Amino acid sequence: MFHRESGYFKTTYRADQALYPLPIARWTVAVFAVLALVLPQLLTVLSGAQSAEYYISIVNFILIAIVGALGLNILVGYTGQISIGHAAFMSVGAYTAANLAVRAGMPFWVTLPAAGLMAAAVGAVVGVPSLRIKGLYLAIATLAAQLIIEWTINHVPWISGGSQASIEIPRPELFGFVLKEHRELYYLFLVVAVLSIVATLNLVRSRIGRAFVAIRDQDIAAEIIGIDIFKYKTLSFAISSFYAGVTGVLYTYLYGVANYENFQITTSIDYLAMIIIGGQGSVLGSIFGATFVTLLPIVIRVFMENVGVFLFTEQELPAVIPAVRLGVFGLLIIVFLVLEPEGLNRLWRNIRSYFRVWPFSY
Repeated sequence: MFHRESGYFKTTYRADQALYPLPIARWTVAVFAVLALVLPQLLTVLSGAQSAEYYISIVNFILIAIVGALGLNILVGYTGQISIGHAAFMSVGAYTAANLAVRAGMPFWVTLPAAGLMAAAVGAVVGVPSLRIKGLYLAIATLAAQLIIEWTINHVPWISGGSQASIEIPRPELFGFVLKEHRELYYLFLVVAVLSIVATLNLVRSRIGRAFVAIRDQDIAAEIIGIDIFKYKTLSFAISSFYAGVTGVLYTYLYGVANYENFQITTSIDYLAMIIIGGQGSVLGSIFGATFVTLLPIVIRVFMENVGVFLFTEQELPAVIPAVRLGVFGLLIIVFLVLEPEGLNRLWRNIRSYFRVWPFSY
């Protein structure tokens, strides 16, 4: 039984600190890595070049969503700080990258970290009130940050580029090769998503991650044992905002334009739904949630286009589909909160545990 934990004993610190200590876990990661590398070619063979480009675009959106969901999960899931202004920090990263690329002519490998750092700085400022307020009051404070940042972008032409609040950004270039198509951008987004996942896995296992969890579980007790509450709450906001800023940059390079309409409060709610449905305080839950919430509107649209024609006219469908999406979206959030608060990650753990002890029931 090569997948049984009891058959492996760790004799070194390096083995104890491994991200994937079991052979089956390492083989699983290796298989997914190979599939990720050949995915564009595989989709082209299976569906043709034109359809493959569409499917790859969906995968790109999922990869970007994973980065943003990881950042929000660090703040909400691991530190217990409620935020409904995540999209605001995405817009900070998007407009920072757009201005650096257009006005200073900087390449994407400079604008990407720079935008993340700018978003982290703004997030740290927003996180200052978290020392005194929490829960619903902190959620309102982050909502205020969302509205303030959105207003600032709309009313400061130096930031937003004018009345349309849009800045066109050149496509990223790597070794003289311009990344224009979705299949070309896919590898860029894949690298960023993988780096984000590995960084988050290491962060939550570190001293900083343990301090975040202690604050989430009981902040007063954490302060008593010597954890600097203000430092780690502010740091959590900064790290989460860094991820959000990077997410905003990726969206900007994908769309080819920085526009505040892509980062409104509905986007913040979408990302909050990702970690609720996927599972709070879980890296794998962030991946599940980002994938689920990204694919859900597509599934609903396809379903309504094929089944909705029997219930609505062709003129009514364009207005009905968004309403159905919102209804299903809200219903799913309620169902997960009531029936499975730990989200899809808990369901996955239950399935994994079942096969781990099979054929026994204990």
